[in-house]
Amino acid sequence: MAFIVKKKINGKDYYYLNENKRVGDKVKTKTLAYLGKTKKDAEKKKIEIMKKIKGGEVERKVENKLKHEEISIEGLANFCKRKGFVYQSADIYGGFAGFWDFGHLGVELKNNLKQNWWDYFVRQREDVVGIDGSIITNPKVWKASGHEDSFSDVFVICKKCKKTDKVDKHEIGKVKCSFCDGEIDWENIKEIKQMFKTNVGGDSFAYLRPETAQLIFTNFKYVQENARMKLPFGIAQIGKSFRNEIAPRDFLFRLREFEQMEIEYFVDPFESCLYKIGDTEIFIYSEEMQKTKKDFVKMKFSEAHKKKIIKADWHVYWLEQMFLWFVNLGANPNNFRLRQHINDEKSHYAVDTWDLEYNFPFGWKELQGIANRSDFDLTQHQKYSGKDMRILNNKGEKIIPSVVAEPSQGVERAFLVFMFDAYAKNEKGEIVLKLSPKLAPVKAAIFPIVKQPEFEKISEDVFNDLKKEFNVIYDSSGSIGRRYARNDEIGTPFCITIDGDSVKDKDVTIRDRDTTKQIRVKVSELKDVLRKLINGEIEFVDAGKFVK
Repeated sequence: MAFIVKKKINGKDYYYLNENKRVGDKVKTKTLAYLGKTKKDAEKKKIEIMKKIKGGEVERKVENKLKHEEISIEGLANFCKRKGFVYQSADIYGGFAGFWDFGHLGVELKNNLKQNWWDYFVRQREDVVGIDGSIITNPKVWKASGHEDSFSDVFVICKKCKKTDKVDKHEIGKVKCSFCDGEIDWENIKEIKQMFKTNVGGDSFAYLRPETAQLIFTNFKYVQENARMKLPFGIAQIGKSFRNEIAPRDFLFRLREFEQMEIEYFVDPFESCLYKIGDTEIFIYSEEMQKTKKDFVKMKFSEAHKKKIIKADWHVYWLEQMFLWFVNLGANPNNFRLRQHINDEKSHYAVDTWDLEYNFPFGWKELQGIANRSDFDLTQHQKYSGKDMRILNNKGEKIIPSVVAEPSQGVERAFLVFMFDAYAKNEKGEIVLKLSPKLAPVKAAIFPIVKQPEFEKISEDVFNDLKKEFNVIYDSSGSIGRRYARNDEIGTPFCITIDGDSVKDKDVTIRDRDTTKQIRVKVSELKDVLRKLINGEIEFVDAGKFVK
């Protein structure tokens, strides 16, 4: 039978729910839960807990009581500023459009995102290696790639609202103002070069790179030889890019300084894809559907390839892999679609391009472009540099490989996806950021249940041990409920509490963010259990003795 007990700690009352159980010839007392600081709260909470007790044991069923909450792009920007994720760069001076700084939580989430992408697409694959190219390079690179001559946007001013905007060349005469949704009526139309120009040394000039891809192409032969890669293989890179955007807006969506995560995957164009194209489903929006004004439809990747909607097998394979990366990290698959570029919007180098789009609060927008670049880039660099860019294929023939798939995405846009999909509220209406434990900026928070030396000593020991491997925090300020709420709001997946039983039994309570359920785990096993929970190797209810 469970019963309420009152303990005086440092002159204050604390109520607990205890239970006596016979173990062999002895009766042992076990604390089931902390009930609060008043008898009234304790009795109320006891009733709630007892309803969940079945046959003397707490039910193991874990229910997710969180409800996804819609939030605008402006609302998310305010939340990120308030909690320490992202700030407007130089905000104390009024900011600077298109540039943002990541705070103490934002930098952890961003680094986790990049590290997970690198692990997934580079370290866990034998056919992909990485590089880290320079931001400023020989300007001849951008002449050969076509950027110097053709990388520009069209600057326009809306005659109705007088706001400046940008449109692509193919959109002139076709699109409305994105601010006032006015009719197609622009003035002061002119092209603006998108590459930032800078001085190097004395009179020399160079550009800040507008993309990471070209450094992969210029280093292609070195990487292939030094890493002993054979076709097919990929080269990956994560790094900064810079574009002179005419109208940066929508928080982190359209920036002047951003990071890209990119792979150039090189194949023999006459050899088929080595990997199976799966039956994952996604919304498909082909060029034909757009031209005939049909709605996009849900379809399996394998079906889209079989029907020749996405023609190249390597192309469809990488489209699926990029989609799965998001889904495996907790993104809602129904918020994604693949949209094919219509003929007059394709880049100068592209045979075929599909955008992985996300349904942002401001509409379906490009999250990631995945282009079939063929052998355009290597051929161009061979032509302009005079260097032989051919390598041996598997038949011993010298060829210039094709890039049938170029998965390229912005880190900041991926950041937005996970924040939008994670933003939720619990039954009390409190914000809970339901981030994957792999991405969460703080993996666990350690609490002594009260500020008492024996509890604080264990808590500090646990904190010092866990921080060697994980980003964890120590929090002893305020009530337990307030500490839970603070960590729920920033996405901390697990809270670890040290209470009276911890001193006696050398164990702790772990609370799950999404369900508020709790388990007891021995201190000696805590690091291993936490690692398995973060990596998804074990279910929460199986990680320890279920308490609540």
